[in-house]
Amino acid sequence: MSDEPQPQPQQPNRGWASGTPDAAGKAKKAKRPKRTGWRRLIPTWRIVLSTVVIGLLLIVGGFFLGYHLVKIPAANALATKQSNVYLYADGTVLARDGEVNRESVGLARISKDAQHAVLAAEDRDFYTESAIDPMAMVRAGWNTATGKGKQSGSTITQQYVKNYYLAQEQTVTRKVKEFFIAIKLDREKSKDEILEGYLNTSFFGRGAYGIQAAAQAYFGVDAKDLTAAQGAYLASLLNAPSQYDVVAHPENKPAAEARWNYVMNGMVDKGWLSASDRAAAKFPKPKQSTVSTNMSGQRGYVVNIVKKYLIENGIVDEEELGRGGYRITTTLQKDKQDAFVKAVDDKLMSQLDKKERTVDTYVRAGGASVDPKTGKVVAMYNGIDYVKQYTPNATRRDFQVGSTFKPFVFTSAVENHSETQSGQTINPNTRYDGTSERPVQGWAGGRYAPENEDQRDYGNVTVREATDKSINAVYAQMAVDVGSDKVMQTAIDLGLSKNTPELTPSPSIALGVATASPLDMAEAYATLANHGRHSTYTLVEKVMKDGKQEVELPERREHQAVSREAADTTTSVLRSVVQNGTASAAQAVGRPAAAKTGTAEEDTAAWFAGYTPDLATVVAVMGQDPKTAAHKSLYGAMGLPRINGGGAPAEIWSQYTRNALKGEPVTDFDLQLQAGADVTAPPSSDASDEPGDGDESGSGDPDTPSTGDEDGSGSDTPGDSGSSTPPGDSGGTESDPPSTGGGTPGSGGPSTEPGPTGGGDSGGDSGDDSSNGGTGPGGGDTDGAGGGDTDTGFPGVPVTPRRQ
Repeated sequence: MSDEPQPQPQQPNRGWASGTPDAAGKAKKAKRPKRTGWRRLIPTWRIVLSTVVIGLLLIVGGFFLGYHLVKIPAANALATKQSNVYLYADGTVLARDGEVNRESVGLARISKDAQHAVLAAEDRDFYTESAIDPMAMVRAGWNTATGKGKQSGSTITQQYVKNYYLAQEQTVTRKVKEFFIAIKLDREKSKDEILEGYLNTSFFGRGAYGIQAAAQAYFGVDAKDLTAAQGAYLASLLNAPSQYDVVAHPENKPAAEARWNYVMNGMVDKGWLSASDRAAAKFPKPKQSTVSTNMSGQRGYVVNIVKKYLIENGIVDEEELGRGGYRITTTLQKDKQDAFVKAVDDKLMSQLDKKERTVDTYVRAGGASVDPKTGKVVAMYNGIDYVKQYTPNATRRDFQVGSTFKPFVFTSAVENHSETQSGQTINPNTRYDGTSERPVQGWAGGRYAPENEDQRDYGNVTVREATDKSINAVYAQMAVDVGSDKVMQTAIDLGLSKNTPELTPSPSIALGVATASPLDMAEAYATLANHGRHSTYTLVEKVMKDGKQEVELPERREHQAVSREAADTTTSVLRSVVQNGTASAAQAVGRPAAAKTGTAEEDTAAWFAGYTPDLATVVAVMGQDPKTAAHKSLYGAMGLPRINGGGAPAEIWSQYTRNALKGEPVTDFDLQLQAGADVTAPPSSDASDEPGDGDESGSGDPDTPSTGDEDGSGSDTPGDSGSSTPPGDSGGTESDPPSTGGGTPGSGGPSTEPGPTGGGDSGGDSGDDSSNGGTGPGGGDTDGAGGGDTDTGFPGVPVTPRRQ
């Protein structure tokens, strides 16, 4: 027998579960096969469990770490709130806005109704809930992320922490700190203490911090005397301090009332107010705001206009601005601002006798001056004194601009290569029939036959002559020839807001029924002066926070609004108005100028809009009853039969422009004209075409037509091949009554001149861009005649101003 080992019999394969004996004789466990395919993507239960456990440990550990690391800090700078400083462009101080308006009071000195109102508005479960509401925070974060607006999701405790201990920036770091401080504070202070702190640090608008200051600012009472209705109104303000101030923003009253109702109903739901008391409660009327004397003169106007500019352009948040600490350098130049004020005083205010002439008490003045090359507002005039007349006249949008709108019609004609009804290209030498009350041709809206100033007939005249004399009949026809919708768009392109009241596509658009502000018009005329390049006006050069942090400003943008040919040809025509027409007073400036005069319906406002190559300025003299806010005619003001654009407004413009540009080199216009516009056609030889006053007669009784065409010889002069179709065609028969559209503006409401925080949006500004009566304070003061919405007898055509 062999000693060699014999082969052993093979064991059958029992699959992967079978083991193989190791050296010690123990069976080895077979390896688990690797997972393949889609199974590799699914985590095992061990991975899931490990992840959950680690996550929980991290959250719990992070919570305890954050709780121990985040300390309750000292109070922030709110307790020593700073003023905002407004500077001229050269760095000199223009105004300081606001001292601390806060008086801290104990909870016992705040009425229970007011306390409950705030709880109903902000945190109804404050006394029973924890310091934080995680679900509300998640919900708020989701709403913010999905574009449903910013949501705080904060309890009153968190809001108090933000107000008293932290800054207002919306950052993750601040929210994390707020979270932990709120938890700690809830353990260290009672609910009453936290509520008291919250009521004393919250911002209520009108510069009021704390409920005591708010009670005085809005109702003239102490916090302990606030009723449920008053408390609910103040609680509503916490949601939107300035927007729910129904004195400053009467247009927002429905929203304010809705919020007030929500608060009152919440008080009933929580058992804090009986159903009978709720039913008897009425929405309270806040008192007019008051101002301190450091806002006197032009300062208060400027501060409020700049504030509105900063907020509406998203540069600074309203509440942050209210907290102070900002150093705001404006574009206003002190020498030009002073020159504007002096010119108004010299040429207008010093000529008034308010004791002897009631009409002189109606006189208001407004104006704005813009650098055409930069769009910077270098000077404004808003009124005699902010603490006496609150409405900012430079930005209000409630007086018709009159014939200062006519250049936009001609600009649109050149821009759109428009033709007359007979097919001739419109240029400065195109001839039109200037007969007063001549029905316009080609207008499908009905018979429209505007009268000229003092019903004067001019016969066959060129566009240049029609502009010199501001002939309504010519420009109404031109608006139809161009297309009134195109005219409206050109005005918007030049700088008027698309929300300008009464800016509608109809023939009357040419006569200036729109109610743009002086600042709007200055922006548009600056575009003409800048060869058709438009730059949205700016009021702010630089904004600093706490002396170090510079706030980012919107990027300045400029674009070609209309062609250079259209703008420059309009400038050429307006230079003729200065040399030969109603704007001749502008020659006193002693340098090349282009300008146009204008008058509102019933002589309630007189305008002068003009520019040199370096400065575009618009001046308006307006009539308004100081008690009723109604628009008033200025017949007899300054002891003159009437105030017209060629009078006081032109004289103010000339003195201001001369002094504002004193010492600067005289420059001429560099114009690129429409083909044929460089040649001036001979003037009309019609007997009625003697030198006259056009839209600004400046003499004679306002109810007596001026002489010059007593026999009416111009009315039957047919147009030549370049004129529009003579009157009588398709616009109604000779037996039709003349359609002059002479309506009377409304009264503007019975309210007295409002307080300083009034104002709709920019001007009625009511800005940009606002469409309300003012960009700053005094909205009620601008609710006078809207100018030009009286029914004319057919749709789509506003009332025609009689005085143009």
